[in-house]
Amino acid sequence: MGTIDAKLQSLGITLPTPGAPVANYVPTVRSGSLLVVSGQICLGPDGKLAAEHVGRVGAEVSAETAKAAARLCAINVIAQVKAAIGDLDRVVRCVRLGGFISSTPEYTGQAAAMNGASDLMVEVFGDKGRHARTTIGVAALPMGASVEVEAIFEVG
Repeated sequence: MGTIDAKLQSLGITLPTPGAPVANYVPTVRSGSLLVVSGQICLGPDGKLAAEHVGRVGAEVSAETAKAAARLCAINVIAQVKAAIGDLDRVVRCVRLGGFISSTPEYTGQAAAMNGASDLMVEVFGDKGRHARTTIGVAALPMGASVEVEAIFEVG
């Protein structure tokens, strides 16, 4: 078992089977040493979107629930990375995360919600998990999800 797999196990995280694309795109693209991961929504370990993760933050979804949803998105991102490169110890760095938070027009806590994903990357990868980030509020996401996260990794 690799170092990152052991870290995931110590955190009680079992990576799910990566979700299949729902439209005309691929889950990851590798270009040189960069691995770009398509946006992952907050599907649970069962591959389903839980009722509490459907809707807009600031209306149907609480800030705390949105942060938990972002963490689920990050777990799904890591699952896609593992599927693409096989060994998570080959991750050189998490370069960037992009977060999309379905929220009401007046809600301004998107960055705090996205910390669910950012915090997990640092928990799992240590300093290699520190990344640049963009977080934006959006009107709606696929399947009514409250959060979606995309990523770019440098891999060896």
